[in-house]
Amino acid sequence: AERYHLMPQIDRWVIRNALQTMKQRGVDESQIFTVNLSGQSLSDITLFDYIRDLLDESGLPAGSICFEITETSAVRNLNRAAELISELKAMGCRFALDDFGSGLSSFGYLKSLPVDYVKIDGQFVKSMARGATDRAIVTAMNDVAHSLGRYTVAEYVESPEVLRLLKICG
Repeated sequence: AERYHLMPQIDRWVIRNALQTMKQRGVDESQIFTVNLSGQSLSDITLFDYIRDLLDESGLPAGSICFEITETSAVRNLNRAAELISELKAMGCRFALDDFGSGLSSFGYLKSLPVDYVKIDGQFVKSMARGATDRAIVTAMNDVAHSLGRYTVAEYVESPEVLRLLKICG
């Protein structure tokens, strides 16, 4: 789908169907549903209008949906990503930056992207119990994200020891 530039169409289908399902089930702002957006969709200048219209039509609280983009796609389209995130956050939507640390990560990007959540890439998390370097990296990502007012999510928490270490670093 990416090779043939079909991702924006697929993303629109997913957003439309997710909102329809949420409306059928009934949600409130205490529930958050996450929808991944492809890097190709970040370049779509009509995406914001599409999402705004669907949200208005659905009557759902904007805060009940969290759009997720990967760090790599955000960095590749930094200005457009920051603009889309700002526009949707102004409506009340939430944003997550996925796979942070796996690509061209820079703490500076966190300052440029007004996301709500930073999802720390699992390659660092699952290795925390085996090495001080990965523990230090996860701790640093967590500390920087928190200092910017972002929540963090650790991916690949696969053992009680990793969970214990994550609790220690907050």
